[in-house]
Amino acid sequence: SRPIIAEANAIPLIAESLYSPVKILQENATATLLNLSISCKEHLMSSHGVLDALSHALRNPASPFSAQCAAATIFSLVSFDSYRPIIGHKRDIIFGLVEIVRTHGSAARSIKDALRALFGIALYPLNRAQMVELGTLQALFSLIVKDGRVGLVEDATAVIAQVAGCEESWEAFKKTLSVGVLMDLLDNSTGTSHRTKENAVYTMLNLVQCGGDKVVSELKEKIEARVIEGIHDVVEYGSEKGKSKALALLKILDWKDVRPESLSSHSS
Repeated sequence: SRPIIAEANAIPLIAESLYSPVKILQENATATLLNLSISCKEHLMSSHGVLDALSHALRNPASPFSAQCAAATIFSLVSFDSYRPIIGHKRDIIFGLVEIVRTHGSAARSIKDALRALFGIALYPLNRAQMVELGTLQALFSLIVKDGRVGLVEDATAVIAQVAGCEESWEAFKKTLSVGVLMDLLDNSTGTSHRTKENAVYTMLNLVQCGGDKVVSELKEKIEARVIEGIHDVVEYGSEKGKSKALALLKILDWKDVRPESLSSHSS
């Protein structure tokens, strides 16, 4: 029935219902668009007003269910590479997703779908600067510090790692004191999951690769022995991708052959 709905040009009419203040209408409309996004992505993207309507539902949901469906629809659409720049150009969509992450009391399911959508948007490099500008990093680090649920922290750090891959990210990290949070995530004593540690390594690697010598120098001044130990832990126990990125980070920081214990004795 999904292709029939799409081919009947019903999508713009369904999208209009996202502006309705009536809870059941908005819920049904967002759920329908989510279902259509599974097999009729092209119809959704080519239908007038759909992205603006989804943006409205993200920012003005009649219920948590509407917000979740809208976020999940965006996530479904950004699974296609060619749609990422189009969706990323819509500032209100990014803002709406960030608000779900930032807002205290957002449903866990809504946050998870918002994080997945943000990750997909961040996969297109030219979207990242705008994500920084719209406060994505602040919202993500706030979620990590205040929530702490393993799955959400893993997803949030995955987004952070992508967003870190732009020149604008380092200043945002410094302003929000996020480097300290990154170091805590790599500290073996905090019990952070392996996936989160790998994401933290990937974040630091993106920061130094995009920021150059200046960022390398500033990061080396901040990094503590416990962080080097965490990076070596990823080298030893991480996935193949994680090991590769951890080794690349240690090489850029010129600490490839430095063990944490020698760093500690040197600092004392």
